[in-house]
Amino acid sequence: MEKKLSLLPSRGLVLATALLATLASAVVAASQPASVHVDGQSIAADVPPVTSIKGDAFLPLRAVADSVGADTNYDAKTGIVELIRGNDTLRLRAGESVAVLNGKKIALRHAPFAVRGRTMVGLYTIAKAFGSKVSYDHKAAKISISTSPGMVEAGAQVDEF
Repeated sequence: MEKKLSLLPSRGLVLATALLATLASAVVAASQPASVHVDGQSIAADVPPVTSIKGDAFLPLRAVADSVGADTNYDAKTGIVELIRGNDTLRLRAGESVAVLNGKKIALRHAPFAVRGRTMVGLYTIAKAFGSKVSYDHKAAKISISTSPGMVEAGAQVDEF
């Protein structure tokens, strides 16, 4: 007697897949993006921060810039994002790990990238550009930025941060 080959998965496989899918959905539903606080005030953005278990945090630049009183300009032709705060100017472009702060090149730890049309920058780029103290508490899912007046001065050499 010949055994028929079934194209349908076994009942056990279907149940195991359903269980794993339910568990994965629960984990995703329970997780939430890190909150961002500037000088103790929570800020809202249409794109949440991107974080990693290694402790990296990337923030939507315009939302943070607006919260610290910087003006943001974007040149669609060149892809350059420009931040102006007081007499200080920062220029950067998604995908490039070098920015220009007050006319001097600075190296970025991570190149900015785009998420849903928003430029995301590393937390330490925020620290350098705005002269801020920054922290990311992975366990509490909280990013804190404490501002100080003005941007930091760019050094004569390329600074690594």
